[in-house]
Amino acid sequence: QVYKGLDIITNKVSPQEQRLCRHHMISFVDPLVSNYTVVDFRDKAVALKHIEDIFARDKIPIVVGGTNYYIESLLWKVLIDTKEKASVGPRPGTDRKVQLEQLDGVELHRRLSQVDPEMAARLHPHDKRKVARSLQVFEETGIPHSEILHQQQEEEGGGPLGGPLKYPHSCILWLHADQAALDQRLEKRVDDMLAAGLLEELRDFHRRYNQEKVAENRQDYQHGIFQSIGFKEFHEYLVSEGNCSPETSALLLQKGIQALKQVTKRYARRQNKWVRNRFLRRPGPNVPPVYGLEVSDLLRWEEDVLQPALEIVESFIQGREPPAEPVKMEHDANENKRSHRVCELCNRLIIGDREWAAHTRSKSHLHHLKKRQKLEAASRATETDGDSGATGTLGEDSRQPL
Repeated sequence: QVYKGLDIITNKVSPQEQRLCRHHMISFVDPLVSNYTVVDFRDKAVALKHIEDIFARDKIPIVVGGTNYYIESLLWKVLIDTKEKASVGPRPGTDRKVQLEQLDGVELHRRLSQVDPEMAARLHPHDKRKVARSLQVFEETGIPHSEILHQQQEEEGGGPLGGPLKYPHSCILWLHADQAALDQRLEKRVDDMLAAGLLEELRDFHRRYNQEKVAENRQDYQHGIFQSIGFKEFHEYLVSEGNCSPETSALLLQKGIQALKQVTKRYARRQNKWVRNRFLRRPGPNVPPVYGLEVSDLLRWEEDVLQPALEIVESFIQGREPPAEPVKMEHDANENKRSHRVCELCNRLIIGDREWAAHTRSKSHLHHLKKRQKLEAASRATETDGDSGATGTLGEDSRQPL
């Protein structure tokens, strides 16, 4: 939502709602800027006094999301500054992290293992973006990434999430819904986006900014505005429109719509998983209380969401205990988040106890397991047949075991 234009694909808050309450950090970055990062976002939101200015006017800033990683950057000291950043706008030269991402993943991980073995052990070799970032941190600071993270956690008020809270008197309101209700609502949102002119918006942007890159086979759906959900999903439809039969174009359009719905639902699941793993399963002195608000039934918005939220916030303002209890979630103190296991069936490296447990329950793993069991059963049957052939044919009255 920081990028100018593309209001439909980025689900920007409507102009009518923006007139009811002032919004910040929306529509101010040129969409052709590909190296805008979470550090730039944090610097503009915090260093350029948006949040401090709101406090100075005796108002309360409400951080709305969205992308939880960006929310973390505002609440905690978790980011690492490397080279001095310029103000928002295209920065000269190529970003070092982008350069590193062009290398082979195995080579990247090997380089990181040499300079920061602890960080290499935490990261999966296939996670090129994180591996490249850790290498960039070491190259531009001369200090291993893991060492900087340890320094942040050891600061007064630090904890599992990193450094101390920037705004200690904070609370988190987590709006969550029944999965079936949420999925249905997300599918309807995609339909509403199409009705509002999503395809026209994508066509126009593709024609102005992406068509030439596609022709030269240098399109990049990993950086900048193009990593937003929606661009990659409609790629085939956009590049083939006008160059294929109407029937093929209609099929590609439906394929893009279904892909957008699936990716949107998957992203919502990841957001909820992030809240559970980062805020609820990592208790520490630097994690604000999390209050759950049930939004499955929109007809009960006033009773289930609005009134409880107002009471919680009012209690915080007045310095008293809120009437609601924060969400508690069991966690395993002995859980190893850095354990390495190789699943030979799936040919995958799995990092973390919880991730391993989830993998062994996954459809992919169970499919491979079932396939292997069938092969083993067929092999045993073949061996049995071979043994019976070697002993000769037994008569009907034979009582010898086979």
